[in-house]
Formats: sequence, C-alpha cells, structure tokens
Amino acid sequence: MNDPKSILPYGSWPSPIEADDAARGDALLEWVGFLGDDVCWTEVLPEEDGRSGLMRRTADGVEEVLPPGWDVRTRVIEYGGRPWLALSGRAADGLVFTHGPDQRLHRWRPGSDPVPLSPPGAWPGALRYADFAVHGDEVWCLRETVTDETARTARRHLVAIPLDGSAAQDPSRVRELAATHHFMTGPRIEPGGGRVAWLGWDHPDMPWDTTRLMVAAVRPDGTLGAPTVRMGGEGEAVTQADWATDGSGTLYAVSDPDGWWNVHAVDRDGGTRSLCPLPEEFGEALWRIGLRWCLPLLDGTLAVIHGVGERRLGILGADGILTDFADPATEWHFAATDGRRIAAVASSPGRRRTVVLADPADGSVRTVRAPSSEGGSLPADAPVPDADAPAPSAESGSPDAYATTPYRRTYRGDDGEPVHVHVYPPHHPMVTGPGDELPPYLVLAHGGPTSRSHLVLNQEISYFTSRGIGVVDVQYGGSTGYGRAYRERLRHRWGLTDVQDCATAARGLIAEGLADPDRIAIRGGSAGGWTAVASIAAEPGLYRAAAVYYPVLDPASWREETHDFESRYLDGLIGPWPDTADRYARQSPLRDADRIRTPFVLLQGLDDTVCPPAQAERLLLRIGPDTVPYRCLTFEGEGHGFRRSATVAASLRAELRLYADALGFTPASS
Repeated sequence: MNDPKSILPYGSWPSPIEADDAARGDALLEWVGFLGDDVCWTEVLPEEDGRSGLMRRTADGVEEVLPPGWDVRTRVIEYGGRPWLALSGRAADGLVFTHGPDQRLHRWRPGSDPVPLSPPGAWPGALRYADFAVHGDEVWCLRETVTDETARTARRHLVAIPLDGSAAQDPSRVRELAATHHFMTGPRIEPGGGRVAWLGWDHPDMPWDTTRLMVAAVRPDGTLGAPTVRMGGEGEAVTQADWATDGSGTLYAVSDPDGWWNVHAVDRDGGTRSLCPLPEEFGEALWRIGLRWCLPLLDGTLAVIHGVGERRLGILGADGILTDFADPATEWHFAATDGRRIAAVASSPGRRRTVVLADPADGSVRTVRAPSSEGGSLPADAPVPDADAPAPSAESGSPDAYATTPYRRTYRGDDGEPVHVHVYPPHHPMVTGPGDELPPYLVLAHGGPTSRSHLVLNQEISYFTSRGIGVVDVQYGGSTGYGRAYRERLRHRWGLTDVQDCATAARGLIAEGLADPDRIAIRGGSAGGWTAVASIAAEPGLYRAAAVYYPVLDPASWREETHDFESRYLDGLIGPWPDTADRYARQSPLRDADRIRTPFVLLQGLDDTVCPPAQAERLLLRIGPDTVPYRCLTFEGEGHGFRRSATVAASLRAELRLYADALGFTPASS
C-alpha cells in the first residue's frame, strides 16, 4: 500500500531539481548526421561556455569526433544553420565544419587537426558558412558576409570553396555561384550533378511568408546557368527542397499553396503535385538554414516529419500512403539520412531529447545518445522506452520521477478563435497541495513569435511544477504548427492577439478551477518577453509577477538595432514603416510602461545582437524602482538565448525568488 502524500502549500514543495540541475540537466542536442556508419550530432556544453561539440557514439560511450576545443557552430542569420557535413559515406574522408569563434570553414580528417578551407574575414565572424554540399573537389555552401560588427547588414552568396585548402590564404579561389535573393539556403545538388536547387526570399518577407524554389543547370566548368523559379511566390512559402534519389530529376518541395506545409513533387517539365494533401504540417518555419523534414530514401520512399501541434516520423510511399513509426516520440528534429536509416533528435511528454536511429526496414527506433546530462548511460542498441513504460520512481533519484504529465487544451477567446495550450500541472510523487488551496500558475509565452513550443519533458518546467507551481505554455495566434491561417492571426496584431490569447489561457484555467486567480504570473523570452511586458501593462489585475528574458520592447528602434534577418520582420507583425508608425506606438509594450505596477525580473545578455540591451534599458527608464519592485540581471558574454549553465541557474533562482514574494509562498529551496 502506498504511503499517503504529505500535504504542503503550493510553491513550497521540496524538490530535488535545483536551479543548477535544471540548467545543465537537459542536453541541447542538434544537427544530426552520418559520418560513415556512425551517427553524429552537435551538443552544447554549458560547462564549457556553451561550446558546441560534435559527438558520436562508440562501443565505449559518447565521445567527441574532433580534437578538444573545436566549436561546431555557425552564426548565419544569427540563429545558425547546419554547421557540418561528412565528405562521403566513408569515415576516413572526414568532414567539413564551421568553427564558432572565427566562423571559418574547416576540414578534418581522422588522425589530424582541422585545417581552414576559407579565408579569414575582416574580423572574426565577418564571413560565415552553412548548409554544405560536395561537388567534385569543392564544397558548395551558403556564405554570409556581415558588413558591420553589429550584424545589421549582410550579403549572401552561394559559393564554391576548394577542398585542398588553397582558398584559406587566397580569397580569389572562392567562386561565387549565385546571389538571386537577399536570403538563401544552401545548395541541393541533383544526383549526377546536373542541376542545383536552393530557396530564396527578399525583404520584407520572412521565410514563412513568401519564398521561391530556384533551380539552375550546372555547366561542365562548374558555373551555373540562369536560375528559374520552380515553385513558390507571393503568399506561398517553400520551406525545404531535396532531390529524389532515383535519378528521375524529381524535386521534392515542402510548400503551403493550400495553407499547410505539405510535400509536393516538382517534375522536370515544371509540373507539381501534392503527394499527401492533409491539413497537417510537414515542415516548420525556416528559422535556421538547412533544416529538413522530408528525406528522400534510396528505395524511393520519403521519410517525413508531420503533424498538427506535434511532429511524428512516418514513411510516405510512392502510392501516397503514410505509415508512422510505432514510437511514442511526439517531436522529431534535425533529421538526417544515409539513404536507408533516419537519425534525429526525438522527445515526448515522458522523455527528454534523445538522439535516435530509426530503421524503416524493421520499424525499430534505437537510442544513440541517451537523455542524461552525462550522455551514454544506455547501451547503443537500447530501444527507446515505450510510452507506457513505468515512470522512474522517486526512490531512484531520477529527476524525471518529479516531472508532471502535460496535456493539450484548446480554449476559445472572446472572438471565438481557438487558443491552443500545453498544460503542465503541479506534480510531486510524495507531496500534494491542501484541498482548499489552488496552485499558482505561470503563463509561458514562447519566443518567435512565428514559432512554437513542444509538449515534451522539460527540466526547466519541472523545476517549477515539482515545487507546486503549474505552467501553461500558450501557442498563441501566430504560432506555427497549425497552418498558415493560424499563423496569420498575428499579422499586424503583435502585442494584441498574443496578449489576448495568453489572458484567454489564464482565464480558462481559472474558470476550470485549476489555478488560483490571485496567483498568476507570466514569463517569456525574446518575442515572449515582449508579450510578457505587454501583458502586465494590459492586464494589471490578472498577472501578479513577470519574468522577462532578453525582450523586444520598442519596435520602432528595434528595426534599426536588430540584425539583418529580422530587420523587416515587423512589416508583417505590425505594418510597413513609416506608413504605420502610429500602430508601432500603439502596440509597443512601452506605451503604457509607466502604468506597470506588477513586479518583474529582467534578464539580459550583454552580447545580444538580436534584442540588444538597449531594448531592456528603455523599459527601465520608464519605470521607477519606487513604483514597481523589479530586478535586472545582466550577463557578460551571453547573447540571444543563454548558453552557460551558470547564467541559466542564476536566472531561474531570480524567477523563483520573484514568484515567492509576489505569489505568496515560501520555497523549500532554489
């Protein structure tokens, strides 16, 4: 018979998940690929100042592929892109990669140190490379030339760089292939090398608004013929393209002419057909160059990642039949293939991020990198646990035993529009709250705003829920994952729709008797920071506290202060400048900042080029410490999105302290 749970006030539950654990406990696994037979991935190492190591699984566990100290990361469009590529199917041929500190392209062969292939820029990081392909004795890729150290202006080209290293000291050896648009993805070379494809778009469009699929012939001398548009255009966003493996010349494109990112076949003669027309997303917003959700396999089928508000892995046959893997993972990211198998990062409500290897031949999904802070705690051929597998017990000492069971919910706003949310109730295996008390809740506004968050086991959320604080993660209008119409709900309404939808979620929980109406707080970073500040200004009676991470706050100035990629983002979110300057003033969170009385904590990286510190400073200039209790923590060496574990831990402690004071509880620990 189970022992009865202890009864303690919400917010005061003792939790083994400390801030330091939450900061380092969920490894950031990205950019999966194959090096010979080995599955490799990049992994952020918070204890090494956020360096991104290239890792692989061996019989002895997880190890770095490159010699110590190399940082496999590109800063293309500031959000990055695919930073490495194996040069062939043989591990002995090595790989190419972008090194974080100098952003130069390097080549590595087993048993040797990496050597640079690209020339140095005018300053470290002035020339950036991503999304690679091999053509003969050259690497073809996207090159970004940043023309000022704040990254506010840049040019982009598809370029060819010799593999022999001759361009490292002679920039003239770099060949420029194409510059069709202000923004481009890297090249996709047709099997046999006859043609090359890429995506392009121009200001003021973002890549989820309008893109064009470009194709050009590759001449015998390696130059390109005149590019032509094969798909996309005004109001249509192609988000990925890849060639069929069978030499047919078919180009697969993930595009949304019907309002959903579906897979299309683009024939040699220019005809297009949808292969599996469903009201689901088979792609995502292209925030990072080189992401893939549709992978052509050698047998003529396609591995696809698809769903509504989630992503499952399936195989799309030539007959149009879609068959999903019988696997509990509800999110698949950074997928890659060797033509037969699919490697990716997978997660679910019961499992943190895991590198897995899926084999369509037998339907198996096996663990490559286990979801542990140390890595390699499971054997290489261990299966991913079933969704129905017993959860870790509290006695096991596993922090995952303290993770809640989240669920999806849809509320309706005053206008009748749906508001999709993820609810993470408070949970502790040995503690519950008093029967006459409702828990406090944190409303989480994700960044983007044209993005989404994932219903998965999340150590940072567990930090709060295991203490008796619920979290509702709002997929407000404008979020991806629900089709173009849902994304367009935010068009010209940023600061309005997002704020209303967050309030709808909070009031929905209150109406269901799940949350204490007097103990609601809001937290968010980047665009979510905008929503958090706008919310406490617009809804002073609803929110009692706010945690604001590296926010956008002053849209008029942000246009001139942010990096090139997002410098025209506000044309769609608010309106063209200066024609709608009045709208910028009305929708800015700073408009009513002097009326804010809700206590908050502001957390800002001092090296942030996306949301520069000046944005946060403008808020503080309008708020006096005598009228609003607030704390502002700044972090040297941190950019947009904190990478160092010490920074994340300090931020979480500051949040918990704020919530305890504002929502009226005494935390057992931080």
